[in-house]
Amino acid sequence: MSNQIKKITAPFDKEVAKSLKAGESVLISGTILVARDAAHKALSELLDKGEKLPVDLNGETIYYLGPSPAKPGNAIGSAGPTTSGRMDKYTPAIIQQGISGMIGKGYRSKEVVDSMVKNDVVYMVAVGGAAALISKTIKKYEVLAFAELGPEAIARITIEDFPAIVAIDTQGNNFYEVGQKPYQKI
Repeated sequence: MSNQIKKITAPFDKEVAKSLKAGESVLISGTILVARDAAHKALSELLDKGEKLPVDLNGETIYYLGPSPAKPGNAIGSAGPTTSGRMDKYTPAIIQQGISGMIGKGYRSKEVVDSMVKNDVVYMVAVGGAAALISKTIKKYEVLAFAELGPEAIARITIEDFPAIVAIDTQGNNFYEVGQKPYQKI
């Protein structure tokens, strides 16, 4: 693990995804999508019916976020990560739509990790409990689909130096496992 912080621009391609290694700290600028449980379910239902998705997911990074209302002058309210495991039953189908990355918090299932490795997708985590600080990196919030879902709608956010840690890289290296090893009893 490097102590350097890697700056990346989103959306990013599979080559950038493959360059990110478990344990690396990143600052992301550019645009990413936000979606959580209800939006993932709606996307999954459309895929099951063979229908066209309301947004092109190819090359996108999805942040698992359900924001709180914005205060006057702000793009968004608190913007902390949602537990990623809640999306796991939908994630392999979403990965197949060409996403390059995901941001959330917590562990991922073996099925998700296997799909990530097969499709060169990286999983990053944002710090839970830092929602107010994270919101300061979000400059714009625009609903793209499923507006009826309120804070669970699919939106595009413009971010500047959004902090994250690579938790699982495209090779399946898992920082949740590797990072704990030095502290485990033999």
